[in-house]
Amino acid sequence: MGNCMGKPKTVEGNAAKYVAENNAAEVTTPNKYNEGAARDLRDELPPPPDPSRPQSGAKLIRALYDYEARTADDLTFKKDDIMEIVSDTDSDWWMARHMVSNQTGYIPSNYVAVEDTLETYDWYLGAVKRKEAEKLLLEGRNKPGTFLIRESETSKGAFSISVLDFNDATNERNVKHYKIRNLDEGGFFIAARFKCRTLTELVEHYSTASDGLCQKLTVACPKPKPVMSDLSRETKDQWEIPRDSLELMEKLGAGQFGEVWKGCYNKTTDVAIKTLKPGTMTPEAFLLEAQIMKNCQHEKLVKLYAVCTQEEPIYIVTELMSEGSLLSYLREGAGRRAKLPEMVDMAAQVASGMEYIEQQKYVHRDLAARNILVGENRICKVADFGLARLIEDDEYQAQRGAKFPIKWTAPEAANYGKFTIKSDIWSYGILLIEITTHGQIPYPGMNNREVLEQIDRGYRAPRPKLCPESMYETMLQCWEEDANKRPTFEYLNAFFEDYFIATEPSYKETDDI
Repeated sequence: MGNCMGKPKTVEGNAAKYVAENNAAEVTTPNKYNEGAARDLRDELPPPPDPSRPQSGAKLIRALYDYEARTADDLTFKKDDIMEIVSDTDSDWWMARHMVSNQTGYIPSNYVAVEDTLETYDWYLGAVKRKEAEKLLLEGRNKPGTFLIRESETSKGAFSISVLDFNDATNERNVKHYKIRNLDEGGFFIAARFKCRTLTELVEHYSTASDGLCQKLTVACPKPKPVMSDLSRETKDQWEIPRDSLELMEKLGAGQFGEVWKGCYNKTTDVAIKTLKPGTMTPEAFLLEAQIMKNCQHEKLVKLYAVCTQEEPIYIVTELMSEGSLLSYLREGAGRRAKLPEMVDMAAQVASGMEYIEQQKYVHRDLAARNILVGENRICKVADFGLARLIEDDEYQAQRGAKFPIKWTAPEAANYGKFTIKSDIWSYGILLIEITTHGQIPYPGMNNREVLEQIDRGYRAPRPKLCPESMYETMLQCWEEDANKRPTFEYLNAFFEDYFIATEPSYKETDDI
């Protein structure tokens, strides 16, 4: 069954076998003293330690993904390679020794798992939510029978199995979820007719026959590679990097204050590089803001990796999001076909990232679809938080200037320069218009001055055609004149996470939505 089946994970068993198969070391006799000096000595020197065996008490780890060294201090490895931990004092970058090559170096800790644990199985995804499991399984390349096992969201210590199914009647794929129940004496079962000691046995059984499941288990759902915390351990604290370590490869877009490029770091790693037009902001102010941005760590925020500020243009190096901005994704990418479930999912992801910014007492100041980036599996992340306040362009600083994003800006921010997390809430409501209109410009036919005047008179954008009443009511809450009456991002995240359970339980997809 390949990766779907369990693999034994003991040092003497799997790891030792792995080393034996991959390490063609020649047999040598132990070293001895010089013949003349050793005549009266009966003892030989002990043989040198065998590099293919773990040191006493060492913790073995298994690679979950391929990794190519990015600096001289890194260690290259392939998926399923066995290593031992030399030092794990840094939570993000461990020092490890490869069990075959005997080389040591730093490795990203989220690319490996401790040997003989569930995390080393391809089908185990840990604390993945039901909604995320469905998104992963419904990815276009997966076929019926693709599956994963995850922690139960409702029962601590229990598991669920999610299986991709196909409905012949509707000609559609869907995901079925089954509780894996625990036996009092240890072990697991889905249905009482089959009980097993381990999850591996459970997978083996249902890979042979569906036995009540919607499909026979075929292959494990591909695990998405985790986002690394830094470009390398070297850049973890020293994140001002040499400009010549970057190569600009493909221009992805341009805006009022710079360009965005697909680039390469140290000829090994794809990154996104934002180049700021000279004079856009001072390097000193940017570095202060970038330090805050670097410390903001959340799965729905675009990861800031490094900067180049010693000369202009300033470079901002971030993780590369394959689908570009949400605006272009909605207008020209797969998002132009998005239906209500996908729209709600995008809204929830953005709210999740903004909830973190809210918790950190931080303000974005320029929340819009152009500043949300999209990756594989429709992952949405908030980008460019905090940069707006550093811009020194006169046409931007004057709130009514030509470059200022009036249509996304709360009236108290546009009129008095009062930017708070509540003005971000207003902008989020406008972002919902962009999502539900597939990227149309808000307030069509109105210029900035007209928008500001109409908003001050109490006008609000009308409900988009594809926007349900319940979602529009939430938009109107975001646009309350009294900022204190606007909801929090915590509320908005919960609202969209549970949208089809609490708000639209009877939703049925039609050609119009």
